[in-house]
Amino acid sequence: MGLCHGKQFQNRQNQAGNPAISWNTESLSNSEATQSSNFPFYSPSPLPSIFKNSPANSSVNSTPLRIFKRPFPPPSPAKHIKALLFRRHGSIKPNEASIPEENELGLDKNFGLSKQFSAKYVLGEEIGRGHFGYTCSAIAKKGEQKGQEVAVKVIPKSKMTTAIAVEDARREVRILSSLIGHKNLVQFYDAYEDEDNVYIAMELCKGGELLDRILSRGGKYSEEEAKVVIVQILNVVSFCHLQGVVHRDLKPENFLFSTKDEKSTLKAIDFGLSDFVKPDERLNDIVGSAYYVAPEVLHRSYGTEADMWSVDPSFEEDPWPSLSSDAKDFVKGLLNKDYRRRMTASQALSHPWLHDRHDVKIPSDILVFKLVKAYICSSSLRKAALGALAKTLTLPQLYYLKEQFTLLGPNKNGYISMQNFRTALMKNSTNAMKDSRVLDYVNMVSCLPYRKLDFEEFAAASISVYQLEGMASWEQHARRAYELFDEEGNRPIVIEELASRVEVEDMILHLLEAGAKRSFAN
Repeated sequence: MGLCHGKQFQNRQNQAGNPAISWNTESLSNSEATQSSNFPFYSPSPLPSIFKNSPANSSVNSTPLRIFKRPFPPPSPAKHIKALLFRRHGSIKPNEASIPEENELGLDKNFGLSKQFSAKYVLGEEIGRGHFGYTCSAIAKKGEQKGQEVAVKVIPKSKMTTAIAVEDARREVRILSSLIGHKNLVQFYDAYEDEDNVYIAMELCKGGELLDRILSRGGKYSEEEAKVVIVQILNVVSFCHLQGVVHRDLKPENFLFSTKDEKSTLKAIDFGLSDFVKPDERLNDIVGSAYYVAPEVLHRSYGTEADMWSVDPSFEEDPWPSLSSDAKDFVKGLLNKDYRRRMTASQALSHPWLHDRHDVKIPSDILVFKLVKAYICSSSLRKAALGALAKTLTLPQLYYLKEQFTLLGPNKNGYISMQNFRTALMKNSTNAMKDSRVLDYVNMVSCLPYRKLDFEEFAAASISVYQLEGMASWEQHARRAYELFDEEGNRPIVIEELASRVEVEDMILHLLEAGAKRSFAN
């Protein structure tokens, strides 16, 4: 780097026209006066006799020069996120600064849950521990799981010292009880409470953490082995996102194998930091694990795209020279700093890298609903431009759009109506959609007055220009789309060519021509 220098202050009293603040320094000792003349940064305290140990009264003549051998390392988000989580749950250490939160007194810690936990389960030994609770094995004494071993997450109420912590626990119970019916999601049984704890009974996974499997392999996965894991992760993530739930803490420790078998099913767990999010809204609280958190989370504006940053397959060491081009493109699509250009879970499952996987089932993507809504509300010129871009897409790029179109259930003539969007979504709905208000959003989309869409117009409506711009082939798409407007092949697009594409009325055409002539005259 270089030397660290300071600029000596000038005597402000000698500057004409600049009034200076004067302190009464007549009582200063001779030693202090001498120090004032020698020490370049010296500013006498108004009460020097009180602050005897102040650096200003030191005998050191100047601050020593410091040589920085290397640049300062970039700030790590780990301490920041950890402090926020401690503050969120009222666990600030005594020697750490904290922002005052709600007082624990007066907090309503009654969850309205059954208080018959001890009558139904016998709690066993602890099998895991997290930030805000711990998990034990248990045996069911009665009910559908009678005699079965289950897992029970115990959340102490004593740790719920803020209103946010109480709400987090309520929301975790609500999310787990709402998200049901997916094979890659830990099965929820019931929730209970007593004066001291909240108990969440769920499926016991005995296969261990995904992290342990990764470490047992020396941190190495081949492409084919990674595909088996990544498909299961994407399946459950796409299911959650369609329901309007963002996990916010995806990492290998939060995925468990149901058994120790090598081909065991992978299950997502720990929804303690999860939240509901409406398709057209953004979250702003900083939560997650430092090494997996998406950049936009630190900027306090994010949605379901933040989860996709955390979904990153682990390949063998020094992988890039030996990895296939599709695998590299897959990873780049997930680790894009611009969340608007990042792949969704459904798009990731449609990626060419996973086309050879016969167990992949492409789910509906809420992004399509958002893009179609924006398309319907856009101008004729924008629709024409998107239509031109859609005609430049390759067959692999059209694969995802064809799957989404098929899920909407087109009629025998190949058309879909706006009502198809609501019908398709209801086939996969859970109670979580009510809390996340995804149903309200889709109902609004299905009520938009618009004609039926064939696949060609659907493809134009479902294109994400941001994602196209992030592709290496973007320049080719843009050039070919431009050529579709340029009918004469002379590079400039004349008004008649533009009008033929956007189908404007004669009056608007005359206005465009008049405006062009006026601009030329000026």
